[in-house]
Amino acid sequence: MVTETDGEAAQKQHRMSQWKQIQQLEIRLLEHVDYLYDDNFPMDIRQGLSSWIESRDWDIAANDESMAVVLFTDLLSQLDQVRSQEQNFLQRHNMKIIQQQLQMKYMTNPALMARVISTCLKEERRILSSACMQEQGPLEKSLQNSVASERQKNMDNRVGIIRTSVQLMDQAVKYIGDMQEDFDFRYKTLQSQDAPRNPEVMKQEITRLQEMLNRLDFKRKEILSKMGVVIKEIDDLMTSQLNPELQDWKRRQQIAAIGGPLVTGLDQLQSWFTLTAQSLFQIKHQLDKLVELVVKVTYESDPIPLQKPQMEERINYLIYHLIKSSFVVEKQPCMATHPQKPLIIKTGVQFTTKVRLLVKLPEVDYQLKVKTTFDKDLPPGRVSRQFFILTNNTKAMDIEDYSNGCLSVEFRHLQLKEKKYINGTKGSEGLLSVTEELHSLSFEACFTVQGLTIDLETSSLPLVVISNVSQLPGGWASVMWYNLLTDEPRNLAFFGNPPRATWSQLSEVLSWQFSTVADRGLNKAQLNMLGEKLLGQHASCSDFQVSWSKFSKENIPGKSFSFWMWLDSILELIKKHLLPVWKEDSIMGFVSKEMERALLKDRESGTFLLRFSESHLGGITFTWVERDHNGDVKFNSVEPYTKSRLSALPLADIMRDYKVISDGVVPESPLKFLYPDIPKDEAFGLLYNSLPSKAYPYIPSTLIPISQLRSRPIATPISCQSPEPPMTPREFDMLSEQLCFDIETMSSPYSD
Repeated sequence: MVTETDGEAAQKQHRMSQWKQIQQLEIRLLEHVDYLYDDNFPMDIRQGLSSWIESRDWDIAANDESMAVVLFTDLLSQLDQVRSQEQNFLQRHNMKIIQQQLQMKYMTNPALMARVISTCLKEERRILSSACMQEQGPLEKSLQNSVASERQKNMDNRVGIIRTSVQLMDQAVKYIGDMQEDFDFRYKTLQSQDAPRNPEVMKQEITRLQEMLNRLDFKRKEILSKMGVVIKEIDDLMTSQLNPELQDWKRRQQIAAIGGPLVTGLDQLQSWFTLTAQSLFQIKHQLDKLVELVVKVTYESDPIPLQKPQMEERINYLIYHLIKSSFVVEKQPCMATHPQKPLIIKTGVQFTTKVRLLVKLPEVDYQLKVKTTFDKDLPPGRVSRQFFILTNNTKAMDIEDYSNGCLSVEFRHLQLKEKKYINGTKGSEGLLSVTEELHSLSFEACFTVQGLTIDLETSSLPLVVISNVSQLPGGWASVMWYNLLTDEPRNLAFFGNPPRATWSQLSEVLSWQFSTVADRGLNKAQLNMLGEKLLGQHASCSDFQVSWSKFSKENIPGKSFSFWMWLDSILELIKKHLLPVWKEDSIMGFVSKEMERALLKDRESGTFLLRFSESHLGGITFTWVERDHNGDVKFNSVEPYTKSRLSALPLADIMRDYKVISDGVVPESPLKFLYPDIPKDEAFGLLYNSLPSKAYPYIPSTLIPISQLRSRPIATPISCQSPEPPMTPREFDMLSEQLCFDIETMSSPYSD
């Protein structure tokens, strides 16, 4: 019995707006959605303008300044309209505030707004895609845990308590200063009296001064004790929470780089880093104030001179490590020509990267210069090719006016060139291929603040350097494998002995590739078919180990290409020729021939499905079911359509115009229903190309794909024998002029 498939359920979903689908998600996924929206793009706008937002192309606007200006102006106009129709006074007021904030934030940079909205919409689609999966993958689960709101609340509370404690110590230091001034005044007054003094009065005054000094000593010890407690608390915060949060963000950045959920939370990290740094510098200032008090009043066993050196050393140590770890790569190196494939650099092609300092202090010298170096301190003989940065590799950090005022620098025009070797000889040729050689881009700066000098250094994730676009698929396989299986920031020898991946890990990342290219990942049935192709009988074992060689280097049995090359060619085909059809969930895609026949055999004649070719790189075919007058079932498949054929005619138009000639019968379409039972024109109608304008002076010609089914030998490719009245020679000539016959011989079903 054939039950409702993932495809059938998805058809219903696609008739619903994206925002309505989002609102129907379960709570754990809605928490991810809530995490997307902040002051940069409030959820009120997403809710109020949902239809309008989804009908605009924000991806193009993000890279087109003129279009971004138009959309920004239009968005403000839409907000005016929504606000004028709002009956609730408070909501109307809030909308006005939001509109003013948007104008201030994006008026001078509307393309930034387009990028923000584009990012949110993409992440929404990825969340929806993950909701279609019957279960989350291990990486998705781990990332979900890493952004738990409870953890953030705990961090906010701890940082807030520390800040409050430090502020209270400010008051305590001031109080000690006032006490000391009072003591100093009384002591000097007593010393300056020249007239004979009453011994009893003198004794009382001395006793009072001693009590004041004891009180002062107690307060000095108390404030130093409180400082020690707060410093210990900051030390523990950095060790147990802040540094792990930073490492967690870096891990999420790795996962985002290979198509996973977009990385967020850097602004939150900056807030925690900055507040912690401010607390440390404030304690350092308080300690200096206490030292100033010692200059005026000190005594035997004064605790300040005794404890100050060790305490100051600890504070400086924490500041040093806090600021040093706050120097991060916000955007990993990426070529503008391939924004969805970061960490692959082609020689001679410009690429972009960005570093950021998470500590925001008003005292910082903002002319902080950052220098980039390629393959810094790389051991000799590690790689067979060496490169240098051809363009300017030094740039000053500056404050981002359009963000929360972070200190950052973006290198937008870096370019690599391979070093020339004497006598044409290179370094030692290793066993690794070009796409397995890993390289690194380092960033250095010298940071000076409040008398402290800190040498900052960070590096990108490992890079793959290619010299030809044909190496891009292999390079991307290496980037995926590395970032999937290790969180080491700079293990450049990784492919000397690459670890294995479990199928559950790998399948999740493969689904992300489809989400990235086409906003829709793979369902469980599609992943099962991929698992069978890669693992055979072990496909049902989610923890089965897949080797790097089997994934990317070894050819599929009986084929001249590897599993990854086959899958990457399908991704390219979708991206360039099948995107509209894939987004509509009209392509089943990954289904074996056996399953294909099992799905179609009980369906009405003319039911068809689309799947990717298993024998061709980057090919798609369709199969339909027929029943003869005896009720016997027959399956027909066409030769796969590849990029060369789809460049001439879009797939939707092929499905619309496809005809079959059988025994000379007038061509007719055998395709009636997209599996399971969707009328063909309902499934593809919105994707058909519009007919030529009637004002066009020529008779339009149409390219119609036609197949010929031969049930018996015939003398010519096309016969006019038909139960219908035969064409006249004139009619035949006119038809021949208008139709470009794409004849695909099908004397027997095509076997793919």
